Amino acid sequence: MTSCLVSAGFAPHIAGKPTKSQTQQTCSNWLLNYDLQRCGAIVSGNRGNVFSTHRTSHRRFRGPHTLSCATMRVEASGSASKGKALISVSDKQGLEKLAKGLSDQGYELVSTGGSAAALETASLPVQRVEQLTGFPEMLDGRVKTLHPGVHGGILAKRDEAKHMAAISDHNISPIDIVVVNLYPFRQTVTAQQAPSYETAVENIDIGGPAMIRAAAKNHSHVAVVVDPNDYDELLQHLSGSSNAQEALQYRKRLAWKAFQHCATYDSTVAEWLWSQIGGLEAAPELSRPMQRVSGLRYGENPHQPAAFYSDLSLAEHGKGGIATALLHHGKEMSYNNYLDGDAAYTAVCDFPEPSCVIVKHTNPCGAASRGDLKEAYPLAVRADPTSAFGGIVAFNRPVDEELAALLREFRSPADGETRMFYEVVIAPGYTPDGLQKLKGKSKTLRILEAEPRAPEGQSLRQIAGGWLWQQADNLGPDGITFTPVSETQPTEQQLADLAFAWRCVKHVKSNAITIAKEQRLLGMGSGQPNRVKSVQIALEKASQDVEGSVMASDAFFPFAWNDSVEMACKAGVKAIAHPGGSMRDQDAVDCCNKYGVALVTTGVRHFRH
Repeated sequence: MTSCLVSAGFAPHIAGKPTKSQTQQTCSNWLLNYDLQRCGAIVSGNRGNVFSTHRTSHRRFRGPHTLSCATMRVEASGSASKGKALISVSDKQGLEKLAKGLSDQGYELVSTGGSAAALETASLPVQRVEQLTGFPEMLDGRVKTLHPGVHGGILAKRDEAKHMAAISDHNISPIDIVVVNLYPFRQTVTAQQAPSYETAVENIDIGGPAMIRAAAKNHSHVAVVVDPNDYDELLQHLSGSSNAQEALQYRKRLAWKAFQHCATYDSTVAEWLWSQIGGLEAAPELSRPMQRVSGLRYGENPHQPAAFYSDLSLAEHGKGGIATALLHHGKEMSYNNYLDGDAAYTAVCDFPEPSCVIVKHTNPCGAASRGDLKEAYPLAVRADPTSAFGGIVAFNRPVDEELAALLREFRSPADGETRMFYEVVIAPGYTPDGLQKLKGKSKTLRILEAEPRAPEGQSLRQIAGGWLWQQADNLGPDGITFTPVSETQPTEQQLADLAFAWRCVKHVKSNAITIAKEQRLLGMGSGQPNRVKSVQIALEKASQDVEGSVMASDAFFPFAWNDSVEMACKAGVKAIAHPGGSMRDQDAVDCCNKYGVALVTTGVRHFRH
């Protein structure tokens, strides 16, 4: 390898003292083959600099109208180096293929630590970064690339003479490609066995983000790659298959991805640190990394563009639910499918017994718990067959072949003839025969398998110009006390049914009323501006089954006489649960005493907006 300076007078210097004819031939080849703009050549009035990639052969020359270029390596064959590619990766996936592709295209490889060792093992030519900088790795690897020899080469603007003169003066080579991915911090802190604080901190990358950000900032001249999935496309672009404008647009996209990669990484580190010091308190500042899983046909309505993102925050790691579900069969999920599916699966996972929940427009319209899902499913449909048609069916136990056959052929209780149609079926698993049987119901039926989702974690909700943060409503009937306040005491069966109705009402939009009996939902009233109307709707749904049932209200009854409480008592409800706390609580007690109805308070409200 040699280095040369090409001047107007063709007076190059070539290491090794070649003959005059060798010198002229080498420089002639260089003029024919070297891409001046790529190299960063500059025209300076009376001065030019030249230096080899080897610091020991660095020399400086002055001459009239000299054209100079940093790091002009000329191979023995006469073809010039395209520039330097810096590789420093934790994830070695695709590394050897990428490095070989870059080397084959004429790029000089510079690398660090384990990446350099991997390239050396693969017998690929590579310069270690300490050879480039002339400075050894130190502080147990904390300082390797934080050096002007690296960052000057990345950040120099190739089209600015003073930048190129500056790096030339300091014997700094331009770096045209930066391939970096970061220490596996997320994998470290989410490991099954939690790491020590010190181990987690040591996995916070410093030099990597600095190089990525530098390269992304200088994307007009430098390509930065952070994702092994982009290696093939990088090699394709470098092969010259795109024009200058296309190449720039490509580097802009890589720069965006690089900054987003660093932002996600920093968000993860910040979230983890706050978890070490903040407890349950909401963080003073919050960023939430998300990754687009898919574009959607449209949003809630066809005129609204939409997409689906997964939550990459540590708070969501391993939590399960609809976002990480596997689509076994059917059409792609829609925006409304995700909303309704989330409501259905979140609700059914809240039940400890084998259960089925059917949702329409995010409200449970049917629910039942039984020892056997083949019993629970028909009972859930019976609550409101009209609403269940076209809804989402969710189970909290695996679906076997018998249940799949029932789902496939079940007829609406409304007329005994219409085969029930559903948008989505969700369960934590399927037997092979069960899945095959269920696929035969419809080509479009979406069959999802999702890890169970416990009612815990954080809840974020967007409003115009801001977000609302809260802990998820994880309080179930097992965590509260049903306190009898009426003369009539609830029976054991009524208490069990009240607990079931209370679990259902938690998932219904306020004002919410549920009526239940024998561990199945008979009717519900949801989303009404006044509680009386919700009671009327729930009673209408329960119809003739209301006699002997129980009723739950997500909030207290502000009035009782000629209002919600008396209406339920007259209809045949035999036990009622509400939070209590109204100025007129005694009216509710007196009303229930008059009709011999058991009344209990929970001291807990379950508003859901």
